[in-house]
Amino acid sequence: MTPRLKAGIFVRAVIRRAEVAGAQAYVVRMGSEEAGAVFLKISRLDGTCTVLDQARDGSGELVWVRPLGEACDDARAAQFFERQVKFDPDLWIVEIEDRQGRAFVDEKIV
Repeated sequence: MTPRLKAGIFVRAVIRRAEVAGAQAYVVRMGSEEAGAVFLKISRLDGTCTVLDQARDGSGELVWVRPLGEACDDARAAQFFERQVKFDPDLWIVEIEDRQGRAFVDEKIV
């Protein structure tokens, strides 16, 4: 099982990776520094985006899942995040603006 970084450290690392690669990334919603869930919204700057959520696979390894499918519009993503915040007010939302749709995470995206 992969050890988990504190949420704040993980978020800053993803933002830095995106910026180094020439993309823009920023915190839309700041959650718990220690252990808040992290969602990524990858905007392709054409009105579509992909939402990624952290999960564990059958062997306990961290993976990223697409709760809204491969792509959706920004309005659908916003509605999804509203529901998630009601369920977990400590969550983080990081938006990455990248026309290539890169997530800048090491873990597998399923």
